[in-house]
Amino acid sequence: MSNRIARGLNPGQSLGQTPSQTVGPYFAYGLSPAQYGFDLPDLFGPTLTSPDCPGEPLLLMGQVFDGQGQPITDALIELSQCDAQGRDTGRALDPVFRGFGRSGTGTLANGLYAFQTIRPGRAPGQAASCLHLTVFMRGLLTHCFTRAYFEDESDLLVNDPVFRAVPEDRRSTLLARRDSSRGSHAWRFDIHMQGPKETVFFDL
Repeated sequence: MSNRIARGLNPGQSLGQTPSQTVGPYFAYGLSPAQYGFDLPDLFGPTLTSPDCPGEPLLLMGQVFDGQGQPITDALIELSQCDAQGRDTGRALDPVFRGFGRSGTGTLANGLYAFQTIRPGRAPGQAASCLHLTVFMRGLLTHCFTRAYFEDESDLLVNDPVFRAVPEDRRSTLLARRDSSRGSHAWRFDIHMQGPKETVFFDL
């Protein structure tokens, strides 16, 4: 029996295009199960360092917003960074400094993501230090790449080749800002997927 007959189609009937399907929402609790209370370990969680990791402690927090300014509570953020000396060591499994982590936006209040790490040093070829973030979320067929620079490095940012390549009126979307309400080492970096405050994303 042919597939056409098995599907109940007439011999002369053609198949139409399968409707599109949005992606997710499964990234967050699929890749960060422990954060969501599942009895499975996280390969990479939101804590990138041990207490004895050299470098300035850093708490990075923020929200992911849709085009209407509403928080997205089932996104997943991946963070990768250099160590305090600006070295990209690739030590993803190093218990002292991993350099890579994941945080979902579905377990903290108001859809926050949060990473406990250290402030990175300046990598070779970069005038200013930065964190690399990747966004996964429902309906997003291709994940988005962005960077978080630090607002207190304004004197260095003017010479950073990547930051300078961004139109001046959009550069503020790449700045992490101090959040003194959460401590001296806390920084805030919100990600806007669309709208007038849309974050700059890089084509990698």
